[in-house]
Formats: sequence, C-alpha cells, structure tokens
Amino acid sequence: VQLKSMENKINRQVTFSKRRSGLLKKAHEISVLCDAEVALIVFSTKGKLFEYSTDSSMDSILERYERNSTVEEEPAASHFQSQANWSLEHTKLKAKIEVLQKTQRHFMGQDLESLSLKELQQLEQQLDTSLKQIRSRKNQLLYGSISGLQKKERALQEQNNELVKKIKEKEDEIAQQQQQTQAQDLPTFVLAQALPCLTIGGTYQTGSGSGSGSGSGSRSGSGGRGEVEGVRVLTHQSNTIMPPWML
Repeated sequence: VQLKSMENKINRQVTFSKRRSGLLKKAHEISVLCDAEVALIVFSTKGKLFEYSTDSSMDSILERYERNSTVEEEPAASHFQSQANWSLEHTKLKAKIEVLQKTQRHFMGQDLESLSLKELQQLEQQLDTSLKQIRSRKNQLLYGSISGLQKKERALQEQNNELVKKIKEKEDEIAQQQQQTQAQDLPTFVLAQALPCLTIGGTYQTGSGSGSGSGSGSRSGSGGRGEVEGVRVLTHQSNTIMPPWML
C-alpha cells in the first residue's frame, strides 16, 4: 500500500487521533519494558503539540540528545555546525514554548483530556501549593495594611487627646478670668447702692402726774418714771428710724 497524505480532512483527523494514541502507547510500553528514556514530540497540522516523556523531564532528554549528537558528530565546516546548533537551539526553544503553553492551558483547566490520572493528581498538587502561597502573600499584605491603620488610629487618638487637653485648659482660663472680673466689679456695685437715712432724735415726754395735789416725793417719783418711759419711747422711735446695722 502506497503511503500518501489523505485528502479527506475528517478521515485524516480520525487517523491522526488513532495513530497518535497508538504511538504514545508504544512509547510508554518501550520505556517501561526496556527501561529506556523516551521523548516523543508530535505537532498536528493545526500546530497543536502532543508530547510524551519518561519520568525524567523533556528538557533533560533534549540536553542529553544534544550532548550525544555533538560528541558523535564528525567535525564539519564551522558554517554547518553553526547552522545545526542554531537549528537545535531553535527546536529546543520551540519545544519549551510549547510545553509552557500547554502547562498554562492545563492550569487554566483546558486540554485535560490527554492527561492521565497521575498527571491530574500532580496538577492538582501544584495548584494547591500555588493557592497556599497566594493566600499566604495575601494575608501578609492584609496584616501589614491592618498594622498601618492601627498606627494611624493611635496617632489620631493622641492628637485628639492633645486637642481635648488644650480645650479644657482654655475653658479653665476663661472661667478664671470671669471670676476675677466679677470679684473686681463687686465692691463698686456695693458702694453704688443707696445708704438708708440716719435720723437721730425723737419726742421726749415726761410722765403725766397730778399737777396740784402731788408732793415733792411723788413729783420726783413720777418724774423718774417719766424719764424712763421717755427713754423707752425715744429708743423705740429711734429703732424705727435707725437702720438695723447700727443697732
């Protein structure tokens, strides 16, 4: 049977999928049965990468291939060696880019159909580790932000206490000034009040004895009693005129 490219796109895609799976299976079998290091790289017509490597990574196998090919290669012209090296370097870089893109798609949850159970478990562990590191960094930033806010709060509280202290001192100073002003105005207010009039005097009345029939003893006696009564009357009248503070 002559091998040639299939013209029908659907048949070509189905055949590619079947042969690719068989090729990957054969690579895995030879690596397990013969304990060989196998690296398989397949690009589809659309440029999609399919690869397989043993427990060692693809990079280490490619580096080993480069070392062995360099040792086994016969000396040739420097131009051809440079071209070969650049071509190999280009292949390596292209393979790395494809691997990184594939890993990125896997981290985003895409193209997971080609992964085995073990590879999915490894991907899950990597995602868990990444999430732990992200959460740790986030918590660190949150704690730093909270600490900064607490410092600002303490500074504002100290400023508030200083302002309250100054306001209280100002109020005490104003109250003291008002008290001094009231103390200075009080004597003037007392002196400005009108003093009550002082009138000293009164009517003196002697006792009213019998004018014709009384003797000297009775006159003197009645006269003495009249003087006492007159003094009492004068005192009573004076009390009604004199202010209380002079009594």
